[in-house]
Amino acid sequence: MDKPVTRSIALSLNNPSSASQIAGDAAQLRPSPGKLPFRPRKIRKIITTKAAAVAAAKTTASYSPPIPAVAKPLSTEGEIAVALNHLRKSDPLLASLIDRHAPPKFDTSKPPFTSLARSIIFQQLATNAAQSIYARFLALCVGGGGGGGGEILPDAVLALTASQLREAGVSGRKAGYLHDLAGKFRDGSLSDSAILEMSEEALLERLTAVKGIGVWSVHMFMIFSMHKPDVLPVGDLGVRKGVQSLYGLKGLPEAAEMEMVCEKWRPYRSVGAWYMWRLVEANAAAVKAANKKVKKVTVVAVL
Repeated sequence: MDKPVTRSIALSLNNPSSASQIAGDAAQLRPSPGKLPFRPRKIRKIITTKAAAVAAAKTTASYSPPIPAVAKPLSTEGEIAVALNHLRKSDPLLASLIDRHAPPKFDTSKPPFTSLARSIIFQQLATNAAQSIYARFLALCVGGGGGGGGEILPDAVLALTASQLREAGVSGRKAGYLHDLAGKFRDGSLSDSAILEMSEEALLERLTAVKGIGVWSVHMFMIFSMHKPDVLPVGDLGVRKGVQSLYGLKGLPEAAEMEMVCEKWRPYRSVGAWYMWRLVEANAAAVKAANKKVKKVTVVAVL
């Protein structure tokens, strides 16, 4: 009798539900008087672990502000102020972080094809190296009939051979990715206008069908190119580290825990994620400064 009960509660806990739902599941499984009780130890251990995560997610906030009915693109005038006001009220820990940093800006606007091609080139490269390669790639595309003004057209990319792209610093694999992206725009599978009208679910489905574009790339595209307000990049290491640091979690949160912990940020999870990157940067700078101080003290002591 013990094993079926334990499995039922474990299944409930694997679902990122609230603490009240977990308690409700346990109550339904509690034996009635006169029946053999089930073992409490395993259940209590699991509930304690999840309860700690829920407590971390709620922090000390007792006030839950109403979620705005419609969140506009973050590049809309005044929308960042609305987002910050909501995040300050919904999450006191995030509020203190917001006060220590300048507000984000989401004002860069490029056509979807150009933004996606750029994201492919920038993958897994240091910023300076990526910028240099992208500048050479852009010069090739404009010389081959690009749109001008930094805009890249699919036909211009398809006109470039893999050899030409390699000479610009683009790897053979990324050259294939760029040709696949351009091919899907040429055959009508994708278009700038269609992408701008797609739901987030459709964007994930259609864009991840392009070689070299994964979920993380789509999340970054939606935040920084489309300025969507409520994107939570659960697979981004920086955002995960930021959430771990902000809430004092023992380990890096997985996707389900990220969704639960950051639920209070809706519908401005993109802005919350932006502040997680700033938190990680600040932590790294603090560690670097501390190491320099220790090194300086050590050198003085030796002298």
